Amino acid sequence: MNDTPGWASPGSALSDGQETGVPRPSARIDGGGPAGNWSPTQPPAGQWSPPSPPGHGTPPPAPGWGSRPQGSGWGQQPPAAKPGVIPLRPLGVGEILDGAVSTMRAHWRTVLGVTLTVSVIAQIAIILVQRYLLPEPAVVDRNATGSEALRQAADSMRSSVIYTAPSMLITLIATLFTTSMLTVVISRSVLGRSVTLSEAWGEARPRLLRLLGLTLLLPLMAGGIMAVGVLPGALMGSAAGVGLAVIGFLAALVVIVWLLVRFCLASPALMLERQSVTVSMRRSAKLVRGAWWRTFGILLLTWLLTFIVTLIIAIPFAIIATVVDGHALSALLTGESVEFGWPFLIISGIGDIIVSTITYPLSAGVMALLYVDQRIRREALDLELARAAGLPGYDTGN
Repeated sequence: MNDTPGWASPGSALSDGQETGVPRPSARIDGGGPAGNWSPTQPPAGQWSPPSPPGHGTPPPAPGWGSRPQGSGWGQQPPAAKPGVIPLRPLGVGEILDGAVSTMRAHWRTVLGVTLTVSVIAQIAIILVQRYLLPEPAVVDRNATGSEALRQAADSMRSSVIYTAPSMLITLIATLFTTSMLTVVISRSVLGRSVTLSEAWGEARPRLLRLLGLTLLLPLMAGGIMAVGVLPGALMGSAAGVGLAVIGFLAALVVIVWLLVRFCLASPALMLERQSVTVSMRRSAKLVRGAWWRTFGILLLTWLLTFIVTLIIAIPFAIIATVVDGHALSALLTGESVEFGWPFLIISGIGDIIVSTITYPLSAGVMALLYVDQRIRREALDLELARAAGLPGYDTGN
């Protein structure tokens, strides 16, 4: 078994009906803790506290299945081992977020090196593309009516797509690099181990092409579903067609959200289990099964946090950039088409770099720790992680 990153292959996961070779307690009989396999050496008479009835407590674990603090009673739940940024047990929402932030603090040099380098390169590329390669935005006459208004609206929409598509592609590639490398950093931080920038790149590089395929596959899948939902109504060209297109859009949106949550753990599964794109998607679907709403809630909360951080940082930089760029400010006041100059692009670009430097590690950390949490809940990955971290009592030879 490889301890970092990867821990265990999916072929040895408990959910696949196979054993990992890591020692585990015997089967539970009441859902409260391990039963049977009690140690032949029991506490002295008069010091043993009987376990609570089923549903009112947890029987003590057998020796060797976690460290019991000195002086704690036998009827108490021993604290979970914490070799790194998270305790090795099922995690709460706050612990997942705290683990992501703790990784940023504990490995700030590596995290900052990854995110800042990628963000700066990506932002410079976006600025150059916007300044030199993109055509001028379409001019819309606000007084136009009828077919002319529809034509101008279509031209404006097409111009917006052309203007934003390169930025979205560059951002997608930047997210690919940061996600791959930060997943390696987080996998080491769970075990309490540091990792340098070169080590993270060396671990992530062999799987970049597969991660790129996965990263492109999910948006293409979402676009295909949306096209199937909207096109029939749009092709009708009538009022009934508009209504059908709206219904198709809403139905497609629901399906897309459901699928994106279902496959949200495919990226960390691909990186840490070193599997193909399709196997990683199946692994994600298996891990999310039965926990879709919880996963959706955690992802929604993470998105809200990143959105708030983006607003707090981006809005002041946008205001400063507009004020400094006199032409952009005058165009906004007069209602003319805005042609952003270098001052606006540079200042707003600095704001975008700061936003990316903060939000990339948070999103990648939550995704990776959510993957770890689901494997702990379903496959007893906490025991495998404890053994990989070298904690006493978890050696396969015991």
